[in-house]
Amino acid sequence: MNPEISSAPNQAAASLGLHDMTSKDYYADSYAHFGIHEEMLKDSVRTGSYRSAIVNNPHLFKGKTVLDVGCGTGILSMFAAKAGASLVVGIDMSNIIDQAQKIIEANGFKNTITLVKGKLEDAELPIQQFDIIISEWMGYFLLYESMLDTVLLARDRYLKPGGLIFPDNATLYLAAIEDQDYKEEKINFWDNVYGFDYSCIKDIALREPLVDTVDLKSVVTDPCMIKHIDLTTAKKEDLTFEVPFSLTATRNDYVHAFLAWFDISFECTHKKVRFSTGPHAQYTHWKQTVFYTPSTITVSEGDTITGQLTCAPNERNNRDLDISIKYETMGDPSTTMSYKMS
Repeated sequence: MNPEISSAPNQAAASLGLHDMTSKDYYADSYAHFGIHEEMLKDSVRTGSYRSAIVNNPHLFKGKTVLDVGCGTGILSMFAAKAGASLVVGIDMSNIIDQAQKIIEANGFKNTITLVKGKLEDAELPIQQFDIIISEWMGYFLLYESMLDTVLLARDRYLKPGGLIFPDNATLYLAAIEDQDYKEEKINFWDNVYGFDYSCIKDIALREPLVDTVDLKSVVTDPCMIKHIDLTTAKKEDLTFEVPFSLTATRNDYVHAFLAWFDISFECTHKKVRFSTGPHAQYTHWKQTVFYTPSTITVSEGDTITGQLTCAPNERNNRDLDISIKYETMGDPSTTMSYKMS
């Protein structure tokens, strides 16, 4: 995921009190530091999938115009140029674009790739219509700090009729996991801190989703698809949703949390390119997202956990997420937990 946002942290700090600041205020400048780009570039699943989808499909790119939304260091722009694009325009708000310009020149793409520093909504692009849009817009839980709304805006404003989007499909999944040891360490720890009662923090800790890698053997239910996004037709309003889910236990065990991950696919390619961020797949920097439950759920093989998941951008900062999970098992009253990713 790369930045595409208007406010810089130093400006925000001058006008906001520290307690008023959100991830939005730090977002763009954090992507000016090379460390986060190093992590993304070294994510071989992420970067390799984009390379396969672009470089291995030169018949889609030869002589075409390409818009790279949130171009970062320019890696996707260079893949597109290598695949034969006649013009690639990369746009980004972050200062990393200054380094991207040097990278593009050092690799001989100065005449093919044009970089624009600015916010997509306000920027003047060298051309007004593109054959293809490429973007690595995904965040944790797919939509946290996501640039998807900007990609959809770029599609509506700049993509030619019948144009392509890379990637063009995203799917979000939910399952339940056994995680007693880690929950004890992260959540129940607050019950007794060196003999003192810190339990007021326990509720706060419960409501903060944890981004971490989860072992496949911890998953105790079948997964349930909770959201599919087709980027060729999706609307911004689709990013606020309430969906039902039903999780079937695959063994007798205890459930301590829900687990979410996403899959990405490039359906427009000749040979489909797909990757998953789930616990069954190779590591990615997105890992998985863990939502701890306030109490342990006992399940037997074949039992179902049913409920609804609600997701909406936070009103103060649309790059944060407000997520609510209502769930119940057969014979037990329902429980609702509200979480915030910030």
